[in-house]
Amino acid sequence: MIPPITSLHNPRVKQAVQLRDRKGRDAQGRIIIDGAREVARAMAGGIELDELFICEALCHTEEAQALIASLRDSDVRRLDTTPAVFAKLAYGERAEGIIATAQTPCKTLDHLELPDVPLVAVLEHVEKPGNVGAVLRSADAAGVSALIVADGGTDLYNPNTIRASLGAIFTVPVCAASTVQTLAWLRARSLNIFAARVDGATCYSACDFKSPAAIVLGSEAKGLSDAWYADDVRAVALPMLGVVDSLNVSATAAVLFYEAWRQRQR
Repeated sequence: MIPPITSLHNPRVKQAVQLRDRKGRDAQGRIIIDGAREVARAMAGGIELDELFICEALCHTEEAQALIASLRDSDVRRLDTTPAVFAKLAYGERAEGIIATAQTPCKTLDHLELPDVPLVAVLEHVEKPGNVGAVLRSADAAGVSALIVADGGTDLYNPNTIRASLGAIFTVPVCAASTVQTLAWLRARSLNIFAARVDGATCYSACDFKSPAAIVLGSEAKGLSDAWYADDVRAVALPMLGVVDSLNVSATAAVLFYEAWRQRQR
């Protein structure tokens, strides 16, 4: 048995730690995945792992034990570590005993395969990876067909996005593109486009989401760009009955996704 890594200066540990920053991810073309649940969902989504850092002393959950057992006969490089080394690799205070690295998935609009009556979500100018992850989590739960990050302010596989999505980023078809590319792609597929705006003339509950549709959401700071003010884009709004004039983008997304789901159940 290969002895565990004990040095914080181990080259593989140092390379993995660099994946916490976008500069490191871009330079290596790799991502880092924290937690047994997230790693398992990455594998289920077809992500091939480069290496697996394991600290058995921290693997207390059934998910962690099950994942370790499932990988015993795999070709994934397993690197055992001491708790101190794992703490350097782990995200914040989170130390579940399993961290993986993998090649950055190459996903474009051309990779998205849609069902006959798709529901596509678009996020434009959303900069906080936690918000992108939260929207992905809702998209997975509500059966959204795909999510496109248009002109995003963060790289798609930021560790915060992966964590906030609970690994749904590996199960929901997702890609990044420009706003111009995204709008052209939606139009080419004849999707009805609904843009969430605070000045929207139509209440979201009055919209027909049963046909092939796209729901477009912008950031709280910037809103949506002028591209989404076109004649073939319908502006929709959520009632705001209090003193605030907008919801967090993830809350708005959840409301709209589930309204679409409700209508499609009829």
